[in-house]
Amino acid sequence: MSQRQFEGRVGFIGCGAMAQALAGGLAKAGIAAERIAGSDPEAPSREAFEGASGGTALKSNAELVGRSDVVVLAVKPGLVPEVLAEIAREPGLDRPLWISLAAGVRIRKIESALAASAVRIIRSMPNTPAMVGAGATGLCANAHATESDWANAEALFGAVGITWRAPEEASLDAVTGLSGSGPAYVFLFLEALEAAGVAVGLPRDAAARLSLQTVYGAAQLAREREEHPSELREKVTSPGGTTFAGLSSFEADGFRASVERAVRAATQRSVELSGDADD
Repeated sequence: MSQRQFEGRVGFIGCGAMAQALAGGLAKAGIAAERIAGSDPEAPSREAFEGASGGTALKSNAELVGRSDVVVLAVKPGLVPEVLAEIAREPGLDRPLWISLAAGVRIRKIESALAASAVRIIRSMPNTPAMVGAGATGLCANAHATESDWANAEALFGAVGITWRAPEEASLDAVTGLSGSGPAYVFLFLEALEAAGVAVGLPRDAAARLSLQTVYGAAQLAREREEHPSELREKVTSPGGTTFAGLSSFEADGFRASVERAVRAATQRSVELSGDADD
């Protein structure tokens, strides 16, 4: 949780899983339910949002914007133009801080769609572990955002994990390639580790439990110790031992290079999806 607490009233356009996670995180951090609201055309999503946060869920996006100091765009990227066009003629769009969760939607496109002078926008790239309070979020802001806006955004995402201020918007493509897509890389590693355990003779349930706890425990150890992962790795790797043999196999297969290629590929795809590949 950020050292500073979230200020003002927050409204989420879209009441899906990420909105529920963020609103729920604020509720757990002590933000009063009357300061949390969402809007969504689907009744089940509204009900789930209210259950997760204790806040109020509305049908009208315009009503939500009118009552919010911070508006979080929590809809799928392809729906952003439609949602913003719907409210573009509403008054006072430059009053709230706008925070976007929409992957690949550049700040300038949101500015253009809102057509309001001096609109304050912070774009974010969270990841799915935010849904269990262990997220990692990259943030960047437009020129009109204030330090108070930054602090509020950091408090919002700090309620469900850690945050990082990107020096420029282009850095969010790399954030997407690393931490945005990163959980899927870890899940793939877990799948492979479990399958390998079965291949060397373990029952599948044992391989699954041991794999999950090993990855979880290693990540927790790395978080709690003030040591670089390379130091932790060296401490458990005896020359000629079992761990050394396994790591040597990884190195021979180009493990590090494979991870870098994956992050580069996801980063490049983020650039392409934003429409900036030729900019």
